Amino acid sequence: MKILKFGGTSVENPARIEKVADLIQDDQPKMVVLSAIGGTTDKLEDITHYLYNNNRDAAREITAGLEKKYRKLAEELFRTDEGLHKALGMISSHFNHIRSFFNKSYSTLQQKSILAQGELVSSALFQFFLEERGVGSQLVSALHFMRIDKNEEPDELYIKENLERELAGYPGTNLFITQGYICRNAFGEIDNLKRGGSDYTASLIGSALEAEEVQIWTDVDGFHNNDPRYVENTSVIRHLSFDEAAELAYFGAKILHPASVLPCKLKEIPVRLKNTFNPDDEGTLITTTPPLQEIRAVAAKDNIAVIRIQSNRMLLAYGFIRKVFEVFELYQTPVDVITTSEVAVSVTIDRLEKTESILHDLKKYGTVEVEYNQSIICVVGNLMADEKGIIYKIFDALHEVPVRMISYGGNQYNVTILVHSENKTEALNALSRNLFSHEQ
Repeated sequence: MKILKFGGTSVENPARIEKVADLIQDDQPKMVVLSAIGGTTDKLEDITHYLYNNNRDAAREITAGLEKKYRKLAEELFRTDEGLHKALGMISSHFNHIRSFFNKSYSTLQQKSILAQGELVSSALFQFFLEERGVGSQLVSALHFMRIDKNEEPDELYIKENLERELAGYPGTNLFITQGYICRNAFGEIDNLKRGGSDYTASLIGSALEAEEVQIWTDVDGFHNNDPRYVENTSVIRHLSFDEAAELAYFGAKILHPASVLPCKLKEIPVRLKNTFNPDDEGTLITTTPPLQEIRAVAAKDNIAVIRIQSNRMLLAYGFIRKVFEVFELYQTPVDVITTSEVAVSVTIDRLEKTESILHDLKKYGTVEVEYNQSIICVVGNLMADEKGIIYKIFDALHEVPVRMISYGGNQYNVTILVHSENKTEALNALSRNLFSHEQ
């Protein structure tokens, strides 16, 4: 069985829904994981925001607009009165569910339930459309098998047992439709795998079913060797290792959710990135052992803050670094990049909600400075093959770019460089010229 995940842009209008339906119609067993229709989750988050701030009129307005959009989509998509009637009834039911919260006190449970409606509606619409076409398929709810534990980590044994039981209830069925992103928590309440979690859903399903391949279908041909939004003439990388893909995803490549490769890596299940609008392109294949190469790609992540803590002692006292990182642990804020000197530690973070509390606590251990509007640039590849001066090429490219921080040696796959965000585009283009000009 193959697992195919389609993102929001792949199903955001009738023509694209029809395209996805064409792509999945063959005799191969497969499970299709769908995101919410493009833009839906943002609107649902707006609704929860207004409810949290007790602005019910604004929440009602956005809800009405979103329902109108879905009804228009259904009217354009379905060809029969029966199909349209089913679709409109389903849409009304889900939006009435959202409205049922408008006169209740706001809670996190309410927020998670509202956010789940996007995937529930898109998957039901798609199933109804397949039924109208006469395609044999079965919609199975992710809420019946996808669960996270008390630590908000996937409960993989539960997922495997319940997913296998769900599918066993439909013998002879080769095509299953389900939702990405949504799940239940350890208490049975509706929850989710955070933004981008549909990729994670597909990977977890692939691992549970020991799938032949997991395919992530988006609107680009695969991983590029640089960010095409800022750099011209980038090229698609045809083969990556799981470790390389994870580094690129974590450090800014938007095509893949950073957590999504791990379940497949552990089971050595290939992951392929494909373009819904260019399906004949082979895309990017991610496996355990790609061809050995030097520099594979460059990615960048924005909205970074760098925090520098200088010890009150002339030299770092015993336990100083431990105390510093206990502060980040206390506020559940991951650290991306670390550098140290004899008297100071510098770290970068991309979750900025608790920055002021972190800074307050760190001041107990020394002088603290913070800079915002930074970008991490990550150069990924087989950096151990340095006989040809790979590191020299990287820093030669950046000789006119003010570099704020460098980290090299954490593993063999990346060098991370911190620059001010205003210098990011210059740095990405300089690296592209120095590292990839021979490929172009």
